[in-house]
Amino acid sequence: MHPSLIKAKIFASLALIILTLAFTFPMLAFHGTLNKVEDGKPEEISSLSKSVWNLYNQGRYKSVTTPKEAHNNLEQMIESASEIGVASLPIWAVSLEAPNYPKEAFPEGIPVYFHFDGYSGEVHEMNTINHYVGMDPMWVGGTFEREIGIYALLLLSLGMIYFIAYDNKYLNYIILIPASLPLLFIADYSYWLYWFGHNLHDWGAFKIKPFMPTVFGDGKIAQFVTHSYPTIGFYMLVAIGLLSLLAFFAKQKAMREMNSQEK
Repeated sequence: MHPSLIKAKIFASLALIILTLAFTFPMLAFHGTLNKVEDGKPEEISSLSKSVWNLYNQGRYKSVTTPKEAHNNLEQMIESASEIGVASLPIWAVSLEAPNYPKEAFPEGIPVYFHFDGYSGEVHEMNTINHYVGMDPMWVGGTFEREIGIYALLLLSLGMIYFIAYDNKYLNYIILIPASLPLLFIADYSYWLYWFGHNLHDWGAFKIKPFMPTVFGDGKIAQFVTHSYPTIGFYMLVAIGLLSLLAFFAKQKAMREMNSQEK
């Protein structure tokens, strides 16, 4: 086998492993769990879902209202009616600071983490703040993306497996999809920030003009200071993207050299 083909398969395999462990597996294992919690049917939650959530939530932010003994234990989180986020790795983090949220009570401000399949952090408190300025709750945005997320990642994983298993010049371009994931996420995230900031309602107690929330960095909205930065999941997407590009160019090189030898 051509050395560059071996490299391509190794790079693509590493990208697939990262995608699976960081996103696809926890999303699949936790799929539908929050609906069961909201419907008051915790007994229908599988032991796999509980174990995966407990594992992936080690060391993650929990709402300040969550009892410490319930941290990292889904059953106790449900029993204490604590705010439960999804299991997959968070991709982007946003936090707000304001005088009425003292550092003593909220040392990290009001943080919310965005995932492929939902949210985590102080989601309820953030939605309260959004309502204050006439903004829709977060669940209004990205509904379609959240619904198809797991299916899209499973399809993408299948495409990456085809790339690894078969050496076809047309199938090679499949790997460019995972290579574009960081840009696709930023584009979608930016669109929804724009949509929320330009579709304000009259119900807000504090009237502000339509605005573009800060995508990356620090900003200010009314009396709130905002922070918006990538987190671990985004860096995993970057790793997936770089490995996918390396796989693409390695296979392209191998195919060119193999074709020239045949001639």
